[in-house]
Amino acid sequence: MIFVKRGANGEVIAVSREPLANAESREGGWSAVSGDEAEVLAFSRIISDAANPLESSDLSLVRVLEDLIELLIERSVIRFTDLPSPAQQKLMERRGAREALQRISLLDDDGVI
Repeated sequence: MIFVKRGANGEVIAVSREPLANAESREGGWSAVSGDEAEVLAFSRIISDAANPLESSDLSLVRVLEDLIELLIERSVIRFTDLPSPAQQKLMERRGAREALQRISLLDDDGVI
């Protein structure tokens, strides 16, 4: 159970995992809701982004690192097998996922490549 406080316009302005004073009632704008509501998830994302300003650049940096690793392997600076097994597995998973996405984007409206 999640407890939310809503502003004057009904927008979520605070979220709590613990019942707060009068949270079970509507007094003070608090109400109990399920944690998977779109408004609660959106509020949580906003708070998360504010708490970790680097998070927004993390995904693009991951792609840069993947490309760098591929380049180092391609130029024989390192071998794929030099990487720890968990790193090899993650890179293979991402490579497979990227290839699958690329195949999907090559399909036209008729499903023909």
